[in-house]
Order: sequence, then structure tokens, then C-alpha cells
Amino acid sequence: MNKIQIPETDLCLAPLGMGCVSAGLKWDGLEADIIFDAYYEAGGNLYDTARVYSDWVKPERGRSERVIGDWLRRSGKRNHVVICTKGGHPDMTVPHPDLHKSRVSPDEMRTDLEASLKALGTDHIDIYIYHRDDESLPVSELIDTMEEFVSEGKIRYYGCSNWSTKRMREADAYCKNKNLRGFSVNQALYNIGEAAMNPPSDDTLKRMDEEMRRYHTENPKNLAMPYMCNCSGFFHKLLKGGASAVSESEYYTPGNLEIFENLKKTMEETGCTMTQAVLAFFKSQPFACLPLYGPRSKEDIQEALKTFY
Repeated sequence: MNKIQIPETDLCLAPLGMGCVSAGLKWDGLEADIIFDAYYEAGGNLYDTARVYSDWVKPERGRSERVIGDWLRRSGKRNHVVICTKGGHPDMTVPHPDLHKSRVSPDEMRTDLEASLKALGTDHIDIYIYHRDDESLPVSELIDTMEEFVSEGKIRYYGCSNWSTKRMREADAYCKNKNLRGFSVNQALYNIGEAAMNPPSDDTLKRMDEEMRRYHTENPKNLAMPYMCNCSGFFHKLLKGGASAVSESEYYTPGNLEIFENLKKTMEETGCTMTQAVLAFFKSQPFACLPLYGPRSKEDIQEALKTFY
């Protein structure tokens, strides 16, 4: 696989990151080890998680980070992989979570960071990310918080998730003025069906619209790292179960039904799988793009990675 080198960093990453939101839910213990090892042995090196994964399922908090930390201790691979995690997500453990309630103050970010370090069993995070933004706060305060973590040696690089392009540009301008490197990655909703989908039920998610795509073309120092790259399995479910299997999906639109027909043609003409047809979308972008993929099994991750050979 051709690796992606983020400019002005020592981060050389596999072109497909392993999304770990399911760690501790769909796989744990030995099963998790098998999937993590399969990704690594196939050439993968970026494991993406978050402090909030998956706090919406009681009683354990930080479940995904704990599972990754267990694997790191058992495998001894900590110094051979890149760990990316996120802090500052709204609290999902309360009876009625408010996704618009900000948690990105310096104290809240420090609380999340310290919990992540403990759960992962490491003394530093390779890429630490603001999971959400609070536009009532100046970007200078948010950048200064991350720079403080860098100076303490607790994180190496930092980034953002679900930020607007306008706010990223403000952060870039502040960092340039202060001679700081700034954001190294940006996580946003982007996939082959995103442009034709209905608005997501969670309106705090930022979609990679035309303005954001232009931003990444102009700013290669901030690597685009799309999540939901598999369209929440929409095209797979449509292929297997027909319209009745996806009629309630945000992706169920005339535009995506047309894309589905094109994907089937690609499968017929090339012999690729639906997963590979969907992921090939990211290889044709005019900017460096590292999608995050959440597998269900060892076979899933091996199939997905073959897209990038």
C-alpha cells in the first residue's frame, strides 16, 4: 500500500484507518486481538477511537479505549502503531444526552485526555482530536489548550472533528501568526453517498461539503480523515435485502439509488466487492484522504485493505 505522509510531521499512515467504535461491543478480548492484528499484519497502522466510545451503552465508560489498551499491552505493539483518539464529546451517560452541550473547555479536555491515557495504557497520544467545537470560544483558547498538552509530552499532534471550514481557517491563521504547526487531521462525514443523502439525524456532524473539500486541496498539512466511509452499510444492505432493508436510511434517496446501480456495474466489470467499490471513491479525490473503516471481522478488514493495494 502507498502510505500517506502528513506534511511537517513524522506521521506516515496506511491509506485506511481502523475505526474502533465497535471495540468492546461487537468484539473484545481475543476476538479484538484477532481483528487488530489482522489490520496491522496487512499493513495498517492507524487505530482511531474516542473517549466517548461507547458510553451510550451502560455501564462501562471509555470501552473502546480500554479494549485497545488491553491489546497494546498484550501485543507489545504500542511503538509500532499510531493511536488517534478524541475528547470533548457531549456526555452520553446522562438520561437525556444533549449533543449541543459543549465540553471542550481546557479542564474538560484535560479530564478526557487523562482518562484516555489511563485506558490506553500509554504515556502519550499520537493524534489527539477535538471531537466537537464550541464556536462561542475563541480558537486561540482551543489551540493553546492543545499546545499545552504537546508541551507536556502527553500528545504529539492534534486535530479536529466536526468543525466548520471557517473555524479551521481561523485556527490556521492563529497558528501561522504564532508560528505553530496547528491541526494535522480533520475528521468529517464524507463518503460516496454523502452528497445525495438526507440531513443526518445528528445535526452536530459536519459534512465535507464543497468548501471543505476545497480547503483540503489548498491545505495538505491538515489531512482529511473521513468517518462513516462505508455509508453505514447502506449499499451493502440494499444489495442484500432490497429497498425494504434501507427505506428508513438517511441514504435512501434517488441520487443514491443511481449510485447503487453504478456500484453494481463496477462490481460486475472488475470483480471487486461492494466494500471495495465503495472505498475506491476515496482513491479518486483531488486531495489526500484517509478514510476510517469499522470492520465486523478479520475478513472484513482484510477485504477493505485490498482496495488500496
